[in-house]
Amino acid sequence: MNAEPFVIEQTYNAPVNAVWSALTDKNKMKEWYFDVDDFKPEVGFTFYFTGEDKGVKFVHECVVKEVITGKKLAYSWRYLDFQGNSLVTFELFAEGGQTRLKLTHTGLESFPADNTSFAKESFARGWTYITGTSLKNYLEK
Repeated sequence: MNAEPFVIEQTYNAPVNAVWSALTDKNKMKEWYFDVDDFKPEVGFTFYFTGEDKGVKFVHECVVKEVITGKKLAYSWRYLDFQGNSLVTFELFAEGGQTRLKLTHTGLESFPADNTSFAKESFARGWTYITGTSLKNYLEK
């Protein structure tokens, strides 16, 4: 797999503070993202959640790496019991009464190449749904 990151941008009919809250409030995250065990937008905070692909459950372990309140959130993204470590970065940009989200996921090439759940196309499908459908519906309901 090449080392190019996955990048996606979405624009929401919602102010930055609403998008930031959706990204950082564990109760709101559960409504559109994953059922995180706990979350604090603090550098060094570790959180876990389980996702499923093709009937296989994957336990994610993430560590918050960067926080610029209302602007940027970055955390590591790895799977327990699998090699590899990646970084997910959410950047927010106010555009009038709307917010543009830029999501960048780097390090995908570090995951096992022989597992299709870790293929770049799988991440593209997942992030496209999460940002383009799930988060959008949550913010614009």
